Amino acid sequence: MKFNEIPYSRPAIEKFEADFTQLLTSFNSAKDFKSQQTAFKALYQLRDEFDTMYQLANIRYTLDTANETYQKEVDYFDEVLPTTEKLITEFYEALVNATFKKELTDQYGQHIFDMALYKLKAFDPSIMAELQEENRLKSEYTKLKGTAKIDYKGETYNLAGIGKFLVDNDRQVRKEASAARWKFFADNQAKFDNLYDELVAVRQKMAKKLGHENYIDLGYIKMGRYDYNKEMVQNFRQQIIDHIVPMAGRLRARQKARLGYDTLYDYDIDFSFITGNPAPKGSPEEILAKAKTMYGELSPETNEFFNYMLDHDLMDVINRPGKADMGYCWELSSYKHPFIFANFNGTSGDIDVLTHEAGHAFQYFSSRMNEVIEYKWPTSEACEIHSMSMEFLTYPWMESFFEEDADKYFFSHLNKCLLFLPYGCAVDHFQHIVYENPDFTPDQRANAWKEMEALYLPDRTNSDVPSLQSGRFWQKQGHIFESPFYYIDYVLAQICAFQFWQKNQKDKTATWKSYLELCKAGGTAPFLQLVKLAGLKSPFEEGCVASVAGDIEAYLDSIDDSKF
Repeated sequence: MKFNEIPYSRPAIEKFEADFTQLLTSFNSAKDFKSQQTAFKALYQLRDEFDTMYQLANIRYTLDTANETYQKEVDYFDEVLPTTEKLITEFYEALVNATFKKELTDQYGQHIFDMALYKLKAFDPSIMAELQEENRLKSEYTKLKGTAKIDYKGETYNLAGIGKFLVDNDRQVRKEASAARWKFFADNQAKFDNLYDELVAVRQKMAKKLGHENYIDLGYIKMGRYDYNKEMVQNFRQQIIDHIVPMAGRLRARQKARLGYDTLYDYDIDFSFITGNPAPKGSPEEILAKAKTMYGELSPETNEFFNYMLDHDLMDVINRPGKADMGYCWELSSYKHPFIFANFNGTSGDIDVLTHEAGHAFQYFSSRMNEVIEYKWPTSEACEIHSMSMEFLTYPWMESFFEEDADKYFFSHLNKCLLFLPYGCAVDHFQHIVYENPDFTPDQRANAWKEMEALYLPDRTNSDVPSLQSGRFWQKQGHIFESPFYYIDYVLAQICAFQFWQKNQKDKTATWKSYLELCKAGGTAPFLQLVKLAGLKSPFEEGCVASVAGDIEAYLDSIDDSKF
């Protein structure tokens, strides 16, 4: 069934609760393993059916945030999801105490039981009201960004649409477009500040109710991080400060030399070459046709996957007014469909997001038949290995997208990936400060962001745009509002993806084999075990960051970027 043919029907929470409770009773009262397994499978099928409607409503809403029908459905799910979380917690309690636990473990592995024990720490019925409020506030943030109407040169753009001017060859255009974009944030600064105020407060309240000093520990539990902790993350960030920030300074110095600038302002950081950034050739339709060829040639597995995506209309990449400002891959559980959402705007980011989200989608496609929902996706830092590595594994086909600018793209992309690491850590460190100090005022949070810029991004100079001068750059980063502590996952995964880049230089066949094995594993193991399965070093290992990034910098140093 194609995406637009999938019927939507709001699942009545009362019926879902009654059916779930009945099946859970059957699971708990089972007299033999076969009966318990039958109830186990039925519970997962029921969850899949409910999740599919939730996923469908959210996807269709983000496709058009002005659609009042799906806005109401999103509001409905915001209200009822805490009830489903309560029921799933009851299932986890039943699972860890199952009469036929040994047989279930033999059939499904130990990991689901370890996950269940951990997830039990993240929920109690007493926080249901707070979960509902958190969902509502996150949806408000998405809606607020989706309402952006940015006037520039007689046209109106959304946040994604204005992006093409931010890498324009003309510095004045970039400056004006950046100011126009940030005017939207300045005009809505109080709304963004208030939304985040409320989100921090409601998360702190949940943490307190569950016995935590602040939201950090609860946030780590909700992210499924039971094989590493905040101290390990802090040490990892220090590796970035020690080894990557100086590298980033050298790369920014090369950028200034290429451009002939004395200072890199915020509107310059994404502009790499005086001759212009590499941009893909062709319309979105032509880009997708080239992608079909690329994935057809990469491997039999990706050939099957990408044709499936096209045949079922499981990608929406065209930027339109009202479309949410984001890129993502999600699933439609009952149909075993991945879905890719993007906003093409004519920049190299179109190819980055296509390969990145296709990496997510391919991983799901590779592990989607697993009966256990928790095994279809791993935790987010492992998910990002699939996506970021796919960006590198598709390098041999970049000439078809960029033609004569292919070498410029390779340099630009690797350069960008390395330069991202300090920013990703700045976002993570900022969130730790915020949740360690939940009573901070908006201005105190803004000052904390300025401190992060000085520590991680010392080569960036903010222009005189009010939002930037006041320390509100972070308000554009949706993860801070919607997915606390997610952002470091990109940094951890980038270090792992760099290792796939290293391996691919030496043996493409062996690299693809290990990548495919990682994708097929899905979420059957925690992060560090999956890293080991793929034959990669843990990013927490001392020296890993320096050695991996050092190879990237050495490669970049071997290229005469002045010719670009």
